[in-house]
Amino acid sequence: MSGPAPLIDCGLLTVADGDRIYWETSGHPDGRPALYLHGGPGSGLKTGGYRRHFDGARYRVVGIDQRGCGRSRPLATQDLARLSRNTTQTLIADIEAVRRHLGIESWLVSGASWGTTLALAYAQRHPDRVRALVLAAVTTTSRDEITWITETVGRVFPEAWQAFVEASGRRGDERIVDAYARRLVGSDASDRGRAARDWNAWEAMHVSLDPSSPQGPLPNDPERNAVFATLVTHYWANDGFLRGPDAILAGMDHLRAIPGVLIHGRRDISGPAVTAWQLHRLWPASRLCIVEAEGHGGPEIAARMREATDSFADLDDQKR
Repeated sequence: MSGPAPLIDCGLLTVADGDRIYWETSGHPDGRPALYLHGGPGSGLKTGGYRRHFDGARYRVVGIDQRGCGRSRPLATQDLARLSRNTTQTLIADIEAVRRHLGIESWLVSGASWGTTLALAYAQRHPDRVRALVLAAVTTTSRDEITWITETVGRVFPEAWQAFVEASGRRGDERIVDAYARRLVGSDASDRGRAARDWNAWEAMHVSLDPSSPQGPLPNDPERNAVFATLVTHYWANDGFLRGPDAILAGMDHLRAIPGVLIHGRRDISGPAVTAWQLHRLWPASRLCIVEAEGHGGPEIAARMREATDSFADLDDQKR
């Protein structure tokens, strides 16, 4: 097995509405194109650990910091007036802009956590651009999933959840996620800071059973944590800007001919395995891999991702 893909190039691409999207390429400049989509929303590519999921001798890997986070500019917290433009549809348009900029016809698309929702939405919108999908810690950002992670899973962490609710400042029957989303775009900077801190405390709690998970906020980076909280609540309060509470499941017919691998940890309390199972049942060309000993990420899940991308490269080799 070859090592992770080394960095080749990077840049900022200005898209139609003026946002600048950070992109980077790694691996072999003439290799099979592959796209990686990070989690969050708002986590960013971080230190580039995603490259280990690809054989650097066979893939040309593209990573993108989704708009408003990471090295893309402006950050969501720097210009809150632009936040309404940050939707799944604009992220898909950004992906297409980067693809065209790099001269790529089609690619394998991979992602983790929220990145799997975005990968599925992109593939359903542009199935002709997707050769295969490799998805780990699978989500569809359905209303049920959002309710689970912000409310129902509080039964497992009742002390932390009560603090999370009390700190939310919700009004009447306002959903918890709606209350945090409202405060994180409010005019009071100190209140935005408190809301980000309390939101991220809850994020840290529900991934605490899974210390190997790569997702979630960073402990010592207030700016990136504020970006993370702002974008997560923005997307979750709007059901991922998808067309209906179960839009991804409803659109799986578009992927019937696209091969894919769904990798999910049995112990993923943040996102139970039922979502990956439901997708697999609706997607005949998919393979489901349940990792029994891990949750929302971890070394075995990373290894299964690498095995999946290697297998698709092997298939390409056999066709040549």
